[in-house]
Amino acid sequence: MQQWRPEQLKQRLDAGDAPAPILLDVREPWEYDICHIEGSVLMPMASVPARADELDPQSELVVICHHGGRSMQVAMFLEQRGFSNVINLAGGVAGWAARVDPRMPQY
Repeated sequence: MQQWRPEQLKQRLDAGDAPAPILLDVREPWEYDICHIEGSVLMPMASVPARADELDPQSELVVICHHGGRSMQVAMFLEQRGFSNVINLAGGVAGWAARVDPRMPQY
C-alpha cells in the first residue's frame, strides 16, 4: 500500500495533470463537520464493508482519517477486496492542518 504525506497529496491535487483522486474520509460525521479536506467524500470506517461497492476499484483512492491509523486499516481492507490504487494519507487531517493548511480547524 502506498502512503502519501500531506504535502504529496497537495502537490498531486494542485498538479491538475490527471483526474483528481477520490478523497475518502473514513472518520465519523462529527469529525468531518469540524474539518475536512475540500472535495472529500465521507464514508465512516464502520460503513465501508457495506458500502465498498459504491467505490470504483480501479480509481485512485486516497483514504483519510484524523491521524492515519483508521485510514490505513480501511486501505488494507480495500486492497484485500481488489482495489488496485489505494493510498493512505499518513498523518491524516491533523497532518494536513499542520503542514498544508494551518487555517484548518483542529481537534
